[in-house]
Amino acid sequence: MLTQESRENMGRQILKSCRQLVLSKYISETCVEKATDEQLQFVLELLAEEIKRREENKVKRAIKRANFPAYKTFNGYEYKTVKLPTILSKEELESLDFVAMKKNLVLYGPVGLGKTHMAIATGIAACQKGYKTKFFTVTGLVLELMEAKNNNVLEKFMKSIRNLDLLILDEWGYVPIAREASQLLYRVIDDCYERTSMILTTNLEFSKWGNIYTDSQMTAAMIDRIVHHGYLLIFEGRSYRVEHALMREETAGIVPKTKVIS
Repeated sequence: MLTQESRENMGRQILKSCRQLVLSKYISETCVEKATDEQLQFVLELLAEEIKRREENKVKRAIKRANFPAYKTFNGYEYKTVKLPTILSKEELESLDFVAMKKNLVLYGPVGLGKTHMAIATGIAACQKGYKTKFFTVTGLVLELMEAKNNNVLEKFMKSIRNLDLLILDEWGYVPIAREASQLLYRVIDDCYERTSMILTTNLEFSKWGNIYTDSQMTAAMIDRIVHHGYLLIFEGRSYRVEHALMREETAGIVPKTKVIS
């Protein structure tokens, strides 16, 4: 049998749970006054399960709104192709401290080395921590920006970007972007500066960004805002997709090895 002190303690826990669930304190008061020990325990467990269920659903909704192209986590992620900066450890990356500090990540390297996987895994972790997150390919973002501008809802769209905690831009610099679209993209970068953390994946070194975004001065301003509070992660090695492609075995013996002539 529970002591009066134990019952009052359980009542306080029930009250705390009721507040989380936005329920009346009448529930906790009534439980302490009228419920049996077993009923008190049951109500406490029931409320805890409801809190857990709501949190799980909240995370699911956040992940759905983020619009990830796939579900990826850090579970089993191999860092063998990643060169982290000395001031950023694997643990610090996965803890998302950089998001809280409004810092950026630039994931640079050839295709197939896990840049997008890392970006998505970081975004999933951010959703689980309650950070408002959104994933775009750069091409997809540009299309949405142009559509918003043409429909006179650009300011509303920009406000939704500014309200994010983490913005992920995949495939940065993969295709050339016209001047008007580049200007809109610059505005996104400028609005996020020191307000929203960004993750960019790219296979293009900074010196070549000007070839993609048409205006070298604007490109320099973009780079300045991205790298000022950012970390550069360099991906090197052999493409994971090529390494594990089924076609490699199927074409073995069919595709001749290339001879190098000196």
